[in-house]
Amino acid sequence: MSSSRLARALVSGLALSFLTAPAAFAEHTTTETTTKTEAKTTDPWAETRQTLSIRSRTAHSRAAARRWRALMGDPMPLVRRPGIEFQSLLEKRRWWARRWARRAYWARWHGSRPPHLRAWLCIHSYEGSWRDPYAPYYGGLQMDLTFQRRYGPRLLRRKGTADHWTRYEQMWVAERAHRSGRGFYPWPTTARYCGLI
Repeated sequence: MSSSRLARALVSGLALSFLTAPAAFAEHTTTETTTKTEAKTTDPWAETRQTLSIRSRTAHSRAAARRWRALMGDPMPLVRRPGIEFQSLLEKRRWWARRWARRAYWARWHGSRPPHLRAWLCIHSYEGSWRDPYAPYYGGLQMDLTFQRRYGPRLLRRKGTADHWTRYEQMWVAERAHRSGRGFYPWPTTARYCGLI
């Protein structure tokens, strides 16, 4: 009788262990998975949607700053690595985003104020529309192809003739001609009307 009770107790214990083992195993696996997920989300250097979005905005600002600086003929200064120890990728990306947004703002600000802005606007008022497509002179400052090839070759390759350029791009190309020593003489009649020569 005692051996049959012992056998029953063993069988019931064994059956009970089979029933509870999967639940215990599942609990252990869930704890491990939760710990791994927490480790992933708490990693300060992990890439997230927010850091990717900030990186994209930074790239846009950097491209704008470089485009304006190239237009003005002013190369970008070297960007030195900050002497700051960042605590996370998000903090680092935010710092770079602020820096490039500031640079893009100031490059755009300077780019929209060419040194002889009033002179170019006066010449433009006697010349033609900024979008004037009729050969042999194009744009608001009536630049011919030789002039465009010499002082705005990048813009000519990338955008076509001056009638496809923005007014600031046209003025900065004219500014390059002015700086090269030609002054306002490529526009002899209109420059005289404006009192520039």
